[in-house]
Amino acid sequence: MKSPKQLIQSVGNAFYGFFTALKSETSLKIQFTLGIIAIGLGFYFKINTTEWMFVVLSISAVLTTETINSSIEELADRVTLEKDPMVKKVKDMAAGAVLITAIASLIIGCLIFIPKFIQ
Repeated sequence: MKSPKQLIQSVGNAFYGFFTALKSETSLKIQFTLGIIAIGLGFYFKINTTEWMFVVLSISAVLTTETINSSIEELADRVTLEKDPMVKKVKDMAAGAVLITAIASLIIGCLIFIPKFIQ
């Protein structure tokens, strides 16, 4: 069992990891910015609790998968810089996970916000 000090340090490490990725990864910066815009639209249109749940889950899913994808790419580049079909496959699969999450989030955003723009 971790001590409170170790737990606090673990949380600090997690924040450090996320903000390190946010500073260095262009894709994550773009997705983070789009998430902030979605939150702003949520406040502007006064979306309901259920809509907020979907918006927050969508944003967190995209940021999570992109952070994992970036981690996999970073690690794979440390393993080898040579063209390796297996490394390419792993990187492409991780990027595919981001794509699936981003498309699902886009659909959710459209379902929530397009009717509000129309009104």
